[in-house]
Amino acid sequence: MLKKIRHYYKISGASPDKVAAGHENAKYKCLRMQTFLAAIIGYSIYYICRISLSVVKQPLIDSGTLTAGQLGAIGAALLFTYAVGKFVNGFMADYCNIKRFMASGLVVSAFINLVMGLTGLWESAAGISNIALFLFFAIIWGMNGWAQSMGSAPAVITLSRWFPLNKRGTYYGFICATPSLGEFLSFLYIGALVTAFGWQWGFIGAAAAGVVGAVVIAIFMHDNPESKGLPPVEVINNEKVSPKGRKSIKQSQKQVLLTSGIWIIAISSAFLYICRYAINGWGVLFLQKVKDYPLEGASQMIAVYSLLGVVGTVFSGWISDTLFKGRRMLPAILFGLIGTGGLALFLYGGNSIVCNITALLMCGLSIGILMSLIGGIMAIDIVPRRGTGAALGIVGIANYISAGIQDISTGLLIDANITEVADTAGKMVKAYDFSQVSVFWIAASALSFIIPVIFWKKLKAKGDEDLS
Repeated sequence: MLKKIRHYYKISGASPDKVAAGHENAKYKCLRMQTFLAAIIGYSIYYICRISLSVVKQPLIDSGTLTAGQLGAIGAALLFTYAVGKFVNGFMADYCNIKRFMASGLVVSAFINLVMGLTGLWESAAGISNIALFLFFAIIWGMNGWAQSMGSAPAVITLSRWFPLNKRGTYYGFICATPSLGEFLSFLYIGALVTAFGWQWGFIGAAAAGVVGAVVIAIFMHDNPESKGLPPVEVINNEKVSPKGRKSIKQSQKQVLLTSGIWIIAISSAFLYICRYAINGWGVLFLQKVKDYPLEGASQMIAVYSLLGVVGTVFSGWISDTLFKGRRMLPAILFGLIGTGGLALFLYGGNSIVCNITALLMCGLSIGILMSLIGGIMAIDIVPRRGTGAALGIVGIANYISAGIQDISTGLLIDANITEVADTAGKMVKAYDFSQVSVFWIAASALSFIIPVIFWKKLKAKGDEDLS
């Protein structure tokens, strides 16, 4: 059985049916674009199956179903298993058929969302206790974290297997935009479902989207050019290959582990992900409880932040490659400052729509660009092509351990600073104090771009320059 599973997920070998020489380029470009678009659509939908919990927090808290601290722990369960999964699956994906690997993870994630939604519908009738529901949700949402970790590495490995080196920066910006695109769709789509039908249908709607995404991946994604009767990507793009030939995957991954710059990037990106998941996971609740926005309005506001993240990541490669001539550090500093300023404005600014939209525009654009630069392009710039998944695994485990710590810390800080106050009608209501949380988030935002500045020389030192 295990042997059959390994064979099913094994990287595709060369097809015996070769494409005719005169048709190679056209066939290559067609399949490359299909694979690229399938990766974008599929990975965007991965995020719909992840962000669903963020949208339903307020109705769960208000109904007394779960507390903020419990929701923080549930969210952290996903992030911790996702962190370990990013590391393990990043290394594994280098050896795997990326189409089958990516589609499998999305199917499992969709199924888990369906179970969450159906459990919620059943819980309201069966009267399941708070602690039982909390433990079940934490376990199953943690399992979702592992399934979710099967999406990122295959999406990025499509670049290494299908695209020439001189186009990776630009196309990576599009791949890196998929999380923000998925988040944008999630806040609108899931927010509308929850408002209309209840929190349970947010999970059920996410499951339906996941099935659609898995079908797109299965039909339109292709493992590598060789499996379609084409030459390797280096050959078809006339790239210079080391006289020693291509490094083995094991050699490439070993080089990644010994590259000090990868570990510096991982630490910096970890602080960036604290900010990213702070806004994604708690931004809706913050707008509802501190700035008195309704659920639908708060969801739409955070969707704006996610939409600007799409813009930032799409143009990040062009900004760094063209405007800054490949000097990644300069845009990292610039947008790090803009993002930290935007976060401060969001947390300490007034309740006006203009103020909050401006703050979220600054945050979304900056975090989108920094996710692509610090969390991606800088990493793959300094590692061998066949070690891409390993590099993303190292950065990923740092990102999501820190995001999980953030989720737990934020939930506990919120619970610790809730007070009872009288509203205008004299009724006692809960008041939420985000002052300690705000300091935590802003400090992380600042460190995310200060660390690369301090160690920028290490990031320039590539060691072995053979990145084939």
